[in-house]
Amino acid sequence: MYRRFLMLSVLTAAFAPAEAQQSYSPDISSGVETVTVTGSPLSKSLDDTASIVAKVDREDILYGGGSLADALAAVPGVTSSGFAAGASRPIIRGMDSNRVKVVENGLDSSDVSDIGPDHGVPIDPLSTQSIEVVRGAATLRYGSEAIGGIVNAINNRVPTALSDTPYSGEASATYGSVSNTGEASALADFTAGHFAFHADAFYRNAGNYGTPLGTQANSFFVGNGFSLGGSYFFGQNSHTGLALVQYDAKYGIPSDTTFILMRQTKLVSRSSFDWSSGLLGALSLDMSYANYSHEEKNPDGSVNTTFRNKEFDGRAEQLIGAIGPLSSSAIGFEVQNREYSAQGADSAYLFPTVTTSTEGYVFTEAPLADNLYLEASARVENVHINGTPASNIATTRDFTPVSGAVGFLYDATSWLKLGLTASTAGRAPAQTELFARGGHDGPGTYETGDPALKAERANSLEASARVRLTRFTLDFALWSSWFDNYIYGELTGRTCDESGNCVLGGSGDLKELNYVQTSAHFRGLEAKGSYELWNLDEGVLSAAFQGDYVRATLGGGGNVPRIPPYRVGGGLSWDGDTVDAEFLLLYNGKQTEFGAFGTPTPGFVELNANVAWHPLASHQGFEISLVGHNLADTEQRNAASLNKDAILMPGRDIRLVLREAF
Repeated sequence: MYRRFLMLSVLTAAFAPAEAQQSYSPDISSGVETVTVTGSPLSKSLDDTASIVAKVDREDILYGGGSLADALAAVPGVTSSGFAAGASRPIIRGMDSNRVKVVENGLDSSDVSDIGPDHGVPIDPLSTQSIEVVRGAATLRYGSEAIGGIVNAINNRVPTALSDTPYSGEASATYGSVSNTGEASALADFTAGHFAFHADAFYRNAGNYGTPLGTQANSFFVGNGFSLGGSYFFGQNSHTGLALVQYDAKYGIPSDTTFILMRQTKLVSRSSFDWSSGLLGALSLDMSYANYSHEEKNPDGSVNTTFRNKEFDGRAEQLIGAIGPLSSSAIGFEVQNREYSAQGADSAYLFPTVTTSTEGYVFTEAPLADNLYLEASARVENVHINGTPASNIATTRDFTPVSGAVGFLYDATSWLKLGLTASTAGRAPAQTELFARGGHDGPGTYETGDPALKAERANSLEASARVRLTRFTLDFALWSSWFDNYIYGELTGRTCDESGNCVLGGSGDLKELNYVQTSAHFRGLEAKGSYELWNLDEGVLSAAFQGDYVRATLGGGGNVPRIPPYRVGGGLSWDGDTVDAEFLLLYNGKQTEFGAFGTPTPGFVELNANVAWHPLASHQGFEISLVGHNLADTEQRNAASLNKDAILMPGRDIRLVLREAF
């Protein structure tokens, strides 16, 4: 597969159009605040989509913590699995794992975080410049695993634009008190003629973190990584480039005594060819190949199990200009091939699998009136999975999910936009849901899949509202999803030993969990807004508020397990010439509507704050910040985590952040 990727990359460059005699003048504005690159291939303002796209910038990422989920903690509708410092996957609208796809610049993260909650995502926020969260129908671009949402980590590892300046970069250093954390990162971009180059590196070392009840054992994290990339620009708006990415981490599992040693090497190729033909816009060719492995080790260093994942992801996407009533469109094709295997004590949990998926999709948009716009999309994919279930009979399953969505955006006034989206999305069962067949010590479960599972379908409606007044802004979404053949891990109340002997009230260490399907109904809302209290020469003082709520029930009665509770809160922010400051007080409600054989989770109050100082008036790139998380030092448990009854989330953390951008 490595050779295949290298050959494809070379062919991409070899068959690029010859250099034209025009000067290259791309839009090199930062763009991440106004242009969405995740939800739709058709670039547009974030406020010009029917569904609301959330975005966090570099400053939020540095303030957030050690994972993508930490960086997204203040985004309404987004929580985390919270299983370990090195394994905290984002949860969107109560959906996680096989329904939330984590991508880097639109390409799959290519790991095994969907196979167990103790498995981390090999994308560190320190190497990320911004993160987008897409919910609802706009996820159709990314296949079955994106039915609940997309988390896209955006960086410049393969440069996609030439800069007017010969170089730019950033360096940061952080100390965190709750786990005696030391962090450092550096990003640099260079241009030389028609070439652009990028390099970045990071290091993070966090000890066992503190809680209001003492130190949480085996909660440490150590990680480092780097990337080197470059692109060649030709013609008017065309480029082709390649990057090498390396990630290494070691982290403990707080509810166990084991720790994980993880590594991933990835090659990424990104190209865009502008045909300049009028009807045909840019053709994008993006590819990645990742070689991932991790070892689950005992305290003495002996290896329990080694997990491996080799994955190729390739996408071709052609933009199309106006055709009749359609103002712009895009047609895309994607291929993924994934080879998973494991060796050791937990290898019986899931025997080797091979998953191949191919998909085609189309996006289009059209103005229906001066103030009414249509978005439409459709996707068809084929998913082919080979594996061996508990019957020990090698099994092959094929699924062909078909999905579609229609969205309307109405400019009601100059300050109010209303959106309505209807979608139907299919999802093929994941390899774990089909073929799991044994114990997994990390999450403490004995899991059994069902190779006869049917494809899952979600029929959804979402209404959105955006208010943009001079002093007041609001983003609001109300949504509902009805699932047919919803797949979930059902706890039976029995405990099992490693051999699979499961009894009610037994002494086994593993909870029996079987993958089953039924109908389900998810619904909820999200809101975030701000009001400008004072606008002075020295700065602006604003009040902010936010909230989210998810309710998820199973057909025939009962609750979907591990659903986050509601959150509501607000705070104040000061945006000044030399000092920026804000605080946010959030109440996380108690969760009493838990799944079978679950337990209630108490609510808690969380107080976060930060102060940033720019001491050099002539150079705003230098910043000194103090960031506080859980300043009230409250006891916090994550209702969405499988190990919430065994561990507490971190207590009070004071972070000192130094940042220099040039």
